[in-house]
Amino acid sequence: MPVKSRSDLIRSYFAAYQASDRSVIEAVLTDDFTFTSPYDDAIDRATYFARCWPNSTLFKSIAVERICEDGNDAFVLYRCETLDGKVFRNTELHSFQDGRLRSVEVYFGATYKDGVFVPQQP
Repeated sequence: MPVKSRSDLIRSYFAAYQASDRSVIEAVLTDDFTFTSPYDDAIDRATYFARCWPNSTLFKSIAVERICEDGNDAFVLYRCETLDGKVFRNTELHSFQDGRLRSVEVYFGATYKDGVFVPQQP
């Protein structure tokens, strides 16, 4: 089986997240996976699935707009629309080890609903 590029892995990760297909995500994350965002400080794999995974059901669409690879890392810019009509763009830094996702760092962008800026609460 040919090895997937980091860009292909990232696209399949986002497609699985939107489809709520946890088995795909479990297969690509390393055992020592960490997830960092403005709300999460390097949480481990189990905490990620407990805290973040349930949010996968809230999205109407997730569109990867750009991926920039650099060695074992890749920056991803994506656009999301939630089921309640909010639209936002985020950037993530994905770090890989041996073809699997070792860490994700999320950087939030602004949120809009019906074209109007929606301030976010911590």
